[in-house]
Amino acid sequence: MNQRLISEIGRTQRLDIINSLKRTKGMSVNELVEKMGMSYMGIKQHCITLHRDGYLDTWRRPQKMGRPEMVYRLTRRTHDLFHADSHQLTLDLLKAAESIYGANAPEKLLYSIFKKKTAALKAKAKGDTVAERAKWLAHVRDGEGYMSEFLNNENDGGTQILECHSPILNLLEEYPIIARFEQELFETVLGTRVRREVARNSGLYECAFYFSA
Repeated sequence: MNQRLISEIGRTQRLDIINSLKRTKGMSVNELVEKMGMSYMGIKQHCITLHRDGYLDTWRRPQKMGRPEMVYRLTRRTHDLFHADSHQLTLDLLKAAESIYGANAPEKLLYSIFKKKTAALKAKAKGDTVAERAKWLAHVRDGEGYMSEFLNNENDGGTQILECHSPILNLLEEYPIIARFEQELFETVLGTRVRREVARNSGLYECAFYFSA
């Protein structure tokens, strides 16, 4: 976690607002008031400060009736406030491997790491059904910093594991093949076909793994 950013943000309430927004596509001031139990003006002032400092941006959410509602959401700058498993050094090591051993070296190293991780998770997986294993996997991934949640909502895409953070986002952006490795990990542990979909917008990161339970 970036201590400089924390000291810049300052107040605990502002960190609470960022944590509340992290698992959503954005929230209005009224929604934040209801969730956090603070005054409207208190929440509003914190949001204005975070927006000014580049941690939040705004968009207009359409309403069924009336004018669109202003909603706050995170910017990319907040990513470093959350758990990270890889930093610039990781990228530098992979680039060095590519320089020394050839263009396929980073992919081979990443494949080896994910193969080992997948085997370890499969050996530890708990549950007789896909849904039970999915709940277990979501719990494990949440503990690893992926902010994972098992969802079974037929009105929102069906059964899924939704992740609102990636501790290896810098690697994903540099080596997109990791997305395939992640999907294969889920398929092996759950024992079923999985569809991986990612939503990115401003600071929003959502990765949903859909499957049949």
